[in-house]
Amino acid sequence: MPSLPDMEKFFFLDAFDREVIGRSRQDSHRLGVAIQIGTVRYKGLFLEDPLEVPWPVVDYLAEQLGIGDPSQVKRYGERPKTVYEHAWMIRDAYGYHDFDDRESWQGRALSKRFLTFLHGRAWTHAEGPTALFDQSVAWLRRHRVLLPGVTVLERLVGSVRERADERLYATVTRQVERADAGLPRALSGLLVVPPGARISELERLRQAPKRQSGTEMAKALKRVDDIAAFRLGRVRVDKVPVRRMKTLAKYGAGTKAPLLARLAEPRKTATMLGVTRSLEAEAIDDALDLFALLMATRLISPARRKSAGERLAMLPKLEKASKLLSRAGRVLVEQLDLVAEVGADLDVAALWMAVVAEAGASKEQVLAALEQVEELVPEDNGAAEAALRAALVDKYNTVRPFLKLLGESKALGVAAGGRKVLAAVRRLPELARQHVSRKPLLSKEIDASLVSAAWKRPVFANSDLPAGAVDRDAYVVCVLEALFRALQVRDVFAAPSLRWADPRAHLLDGKAWEAISEDVLASLSLTDPVEAHLDAKLLALMRRGSRWPAA
Repeated sequence: MPSLPDMEKFFFLDAFDREVIGRSRQDSHRLGVAIQIGTVRYKGLFLEDPLEVPWPVVDYLAEQLGIGDPSQVKRYGERPKTVYEHAWMIRDAYGYHDFDDRESWQGRALSKRFLTFLHGRAWTHAEGPTALFDQSVAWLRRHRVLLPGVTVLERLVGSVRERADERLYATVTRQVERADAGLPRALSGLLVVPPGARISELERLRQAPKRQSGTEMAKALKRVDDIAAFRLGRVRVDKVPVRRMKTLAKYGAGTKAPLLARLAEPRKTATMLGVTRSLEAEAIDDALDLFALLMATRLISPARRKSAGERLAMLPKLEKASKLLSRAGRVLVEQLDLVAEVGADLDVAALWMAVVAEAGASKEQVLAALEQVEELVPEDNGAAEAALRAALVDKYNTVRPFLKLLGESKALGVAAGGRKVLAAVRRLPELARQHVSRKPLLSKEIDASLVSAAWKRPVFANSDLPAGAVDRDAYVVCVLEALFRALQVRDVFAAPSLRWADPRAHLLDGKAWEAISEDVLASLSLTDPVEAHLDAKLLALMRRGSRWPAA
């Protein structure tokens, strides 16, 4: 039963429909023709018995034609030849073609366009058989091609998907062998269980970090390095749609190693490439997720709690000193006002005696209170942030285990705003190896521009170090915090990656677009050049927004 929107879309009769229907004189024939017109639009084919439609459809059409008794349509099929003649009339009037029409040039052109669409859709979208079948039906209906039998279309869709899969396996495997003839064997080696081990190398690489610690971060980065050793980036799969590679990787990710080992070539090599490429991105994402988690929960949050606790512990001392200074200051102001009123000479000794008598504080106590306030309340406005950074320095031992692997990782990329940060990260292994107890780090050996105002005191003003020396531990944590901030805004990003990738990298241009543009355009049924299509869309939007008159 068609829905109300479908009734209005497929069974509404416009002026041309009424002209075609008007070629028949009997009401039963007019209503029968109207039913066939709506049916072929809705179903994409003519029914053997045109009256096998829900009765509300008949009522809806009869009302539009002004036929008071819709039941007379039952006489429409009394002469079978009339039904077929009307079907041919509708075909000619509306330009419908048989699916297997190979005689007319229009039929051959439509058949070629349909196969181009079907192959392009199967190659670029990696859809299941049902989804591709539905897309095929929609295309045929849209281009007024009468639908064939269900099994005919099912077999065609199945064969096209099979050819697309074979093309995928062959293309990927060819690129793997072109990059390195020994790479297929190396990838297959991941499916083997090493001597003394309980699981294959593939299963080991699938294991994500389980704990939040610097040691676990080092293991996560080691996992990244183990996969990066295959140098999968040299395998050029630009001509393979991203969805296709994702589908390949998804199948491999959900399949156990023994089943992958039994796959035939070239499917085995193609699947293993998809799996390892996906694993590389997953491993990088896991490592950076763990890094962000460590920075947030094991470094920044504990340091913030520690600095807040220390500042809270200072409050009683600050309170006591502030009250003393408040009493002494009030007495001093009152005495100075009194001296000014009577015009007497200022007697400093008498002034301090008044402070002792009325405020209960000697000069030495006032000076001591001043020193305490100056110590507890620094002159700069970022005292809380500076205290936080000072507390972060104590977390150096948490990050020390993974500094070497992080600094040497090839997975990190950089945008213009993160070049200095990444350059400083690259120097972390060297700084971690430096024996600062024997040879202190100097300011000329670091990038001072990365040291924010809140970090200046922990980095440059460590009282336990010689004058001019830099606190190596503070600077390292300062750089890691800068990396953490840069990753959040993707000034530093990872590749390959899903969650930490450069968002600009997904935009196709140049050769990368040219490699797949033909299949993409065919799958979208776009025949015009891309520039012309976009220009037309833009002009339509501008006219709609500005109400320009049509040219």
